[in-house]
Amino acid sequence: MSIDGVTLAVLAGRMEQIADEMDATLFRAAFNPIIAEAHDASHGLYHAETGDTLVQGKSGLPIFVGVMSFAVKAVIDRCAEEGGPREGDTWIFNDAHIGGTHLSDMRLVRPVFRDGRLFCWLASVGHWHDVGGAVPGNYNPQATEAFQEGFVLPPVRLIRDGEMQRDVVDILMRNTRLPASAQGDLNGQLGALDLGQRRMAELLDEYGAETLGEALDALGDRAETLMRAEIAALPDGRWEAEDFLDNDGIGADPLPIRVALEIAGDRMTLDFAGTAPRTAGPVNIALPTAVATAYVAIKHIFPDMPANAGVMRPVDMRVPEGSLLSAEFPAPVGGYTETILRMIDVIFSAAAQAVPDRVVANAYGTINALSIAGRRANGARWVMFSFYGGGHGGTPEGDGLNHGNAPISTATIPPLEILEAAYPVMFRQWALRPDSAGVGRHRGGLGAVYEIELLEEKAEAFLFGERGRFPPRGVAGGGDAAMNRFDYEQDEGRAVPPLASKMTGMKLRRGQTVRLETPGGGGYGPAAERPAEAVARDVALGYLSEGAADAAYGTAWRDAP
Repeated sequence: MSIDGVTLAVLAGRMEQIADEMDATLFRAAFNPIIAEAHDASHGLYHAETGDTLVQGKSGLPIFVGVMSFAVKAVIDRCAEEGGPREGDTWIFNDAHIGGTHLSDMRLVRPVFRDGRLFCWLASVGHWHDVGGAVPGNYNPQATEAFQEGFVLPPVRLIRDGEMQRDVVDILMRNTRLPASAQGDLNGQLGALDLGQRRMAELLDEYGAETLGEALDALGDRAETLMRAEIAALPDGRWEAEDFLDNDGIGADPLPIRVALEIAGDRMTLDFAGTAPRTAGPVNIALPTAVATAYVAIKHIFPDMPANAGVMRPVDMRVPEGSLLSAEFPAPVGGYTETILRMIDVIFSAAAQAVPDRVVANAYGTINALSIAGRRANGARWVMFSFYGGGHGGTPEGDGLNHGNAPISTATIPPLEILEAAYPVMFRQWALRPDSAGVGRHRGGLGAVYEIELLEEKAEAFLFGERGRFPPRGVAGGGDAAMNRFDYEQDEGRAVPPLASKMTGMKLRRGQTVRLETPGGGGYGPAAERPAEAVARDVALGYLSEGAADAAYGTAWRDAP
């Protein structure tokens, strides 16, 4: 049979709704703010045989579209060693080298059967607050192997024949500083899978396995067809770009990330030859993460493409063996977020040379993973882990977003009210950062200033950031943005990390503060083309100082109405 377009659209919408409901279920049930408030999680439906992404929820992180297919494939391979998947089983693991991202992301994978035959897989991934390791919150910038970042769990059965494996749960809870949070998040993920399984059963009851199976195949084929058409509409050619990571957290040397983007007909190649080799520190990423990052960048350049693995069929990824983009176990990969952001930046910078009307300037380029941890007066342990916003790049249509989240994510920055309610801290400042945006016809968005005071007797702080030495870049003639800056208070005055953006073990006592000044976004187009009234408005709003306005745009803005 051949499925008609109307039925396909209806079924696609129904399956997307299932994934969206799974997202919402976990967000409402999770204990830790990184899932409940920031939405660092994702759910989807995956192909029964290949594990390819079929549908993903719209509220989860885009980076999980690609990496979760590798996670499902890992479970498929593990099941094959034991005679195949079994109804009533649920698998769990966090091994980043086979499932992508980092150890904090706990993956649950469940087969869905129909009439005794495997129909598809459901999967849930969520960022747990703490999974052991040397640093509370697990962003350890000085890790030299995965074991220093957290406990490593390979794919194991959490539920076997419908029975919870209590020993597995006990191992998980014994290897976290925050077992109550981990138990709550685990229950939330299981609840999301239960709901997804019920909704899939209802959909199968209504349409039947044959029709729904055909729809899943058609969605992948149509995604490929759409992507080929989009690529074919672009000019053929080859364009290159290069950017740098500040360092690997161990040594001070900058680390290049290079890409050559090539278009030939209806195929695209992304070649990362020349990228730095695997590093001692934790800015490496595993190959599944690199592939998923390319998908995220492509989704930005081609925003109408669906969340389906078919999009990547016309894209050739060339990642050098031994590079920091294809690290193998047990290389540390905890800071994957910083590296994939730089990958996106270089892909955008290369694409801007070919199709500037489709690309935005570089965003602020770091999540600034900051952990503050200690014990309360009653001895209870607390760990405040969060990420922080910055400016997005200027676009062909307008100025960049002020104080947004990273372009790898549809997550939200946890509100200060939530953080202050949950932890013994007070935000002295949460504000836009003047003069942080890259100048241009359309300026970048502004970064932010966060100043956090400790209210408990003592604590330690840990920072894993980037863009402390290399600014977010403008495109199409736009200017670079301000760089990242971090300092912290000590009895003798304020101090800065020796490696600019990474440091562990910063000792704080009551009343002392840490301060982040995050980068803005790069500018788009020449500054000379920005209207004088737009510059005057920025000055009036406090986004731009008068001196910086004069230096970047001249003095014509002073006469603007």
